[in-house]
Amino acid sequence: MLVPRRVSSRRAAEVLHRIFAHVPTAFAFRLWDGTQVTLGGGAPVVTIGVPAPETFIRLVRDPSPLNFAEAYVEGAIDVDGDLFRAMSVANALEEIRLSFGDRIRILAALWRG
Repeated sequence: MLVPRRVSSRRAAEVLHRIFAHVPTAFAFRLWDGTQVTLGGGAPVVTIGVPAPETFIRLVRDPSPLNFAEAYVEGAIDVDGDLFRAMSVANALEEIRLSFGDRIRILAALWRG
C-alpha cells in the first residue's frame, strides 16, 4: 500500500480524532513536534510519544494493540503514564474496526497533509 512519507502534525491530529473518537478512556498522543492530541474525556491515563511521522503512519495504518505493542518493544514509541491504567485504552483499541472506506479516507487525509 502506497503511503505518504511525511505528514503534518495538524493533519495527524485530525486523523487521530477520526480513528480514536470512540475510545472512552482519556489518553493522548505527543507528536514529533511536541503537539499533544488528547482523546476521550478527562485527564489522560497515558501519553503515547510518537517521535517521527513515519512511526505515526505505521501506527494509523493498523491501529491495533499488537502494532502499538511491537512499536513500544522496538523503541519506536514512548509510553508515559500508568501502564496498568493504560490497559483500558488497549482494550478499547481491540474494538476499533476500520472499514476499507475509512482506511481510504484516512490515507487520503494523510496525502493532503
